[in-house]
Amino acid sequence: MPALLPTDFKCRIVWLGHNVNRATTLGNEAVQQFNATFAGPETESRFGLTRPSDGRLQCQYPRGTEVRNTRQISIISAEELEIIAANMGVKEIKPEWLGLNMVIKGLADFSHIPPSSRLISQNGTGLVIDLENRPCHLPAKLIDAQMSGKGCEFKTAATNLRGVTAWVEREGALKVGDEMILHIPDQPAWPHLDQVLRP
Repeated sequence: MPALLPTDFKCRIVWLGHNVNRATTLGNEAVQQFNATFAGPETESRFGLTRPSDGRLQCQYPRGTEVRNTRQISIISAEELEIIAANMGVKEIKPEWLGLNMVIKGLADFSHIPPSSRLISQNGTGLVIDLENRPCHLPAKLIDAQMSGKGCEFKTAATNLRGVTAWVEREGALKVGDEMILHIPDQPAWPHLDQVLRP
């Protein structure tokens, strides 16, 4: 019995990028394609099967603990980027400024697709969605370099719009223009969420 259901929801990759050296800059460079391996995009500074834990896992492990790298790829939708820009009162927010690896177009409410969903490209490359990517203060400096004084507005403007993090389930190439199909877990929502989620 399949545990994941293909859907009729599709999106298209409209931008790809990588960060070669985070010690030099947090900004990413645009590329037309990259090879997604089990350790992530080969030229990405976050490449690896494991990574040091950060603030997102502060309730689970001491910072710096070696954990599985489930945030190999950072993805956002073009639609959400437009909303963030509108929330900040600016014409656009470029993906290069946010440390992104992929921008997709065509999936509504992309930041809230179910964890463990898959995005599978036309050539079979498969990505597993881990969690919603929480906005942070790190892009502020890059945004300020382009629009002085606007960086401090990003974190609030991007709340619940920052996209998701993902890891590679099936290796393969990803390129700008590729179509991807959304597959979702065949599982009902846990009925006790209201007892653990804070308002």
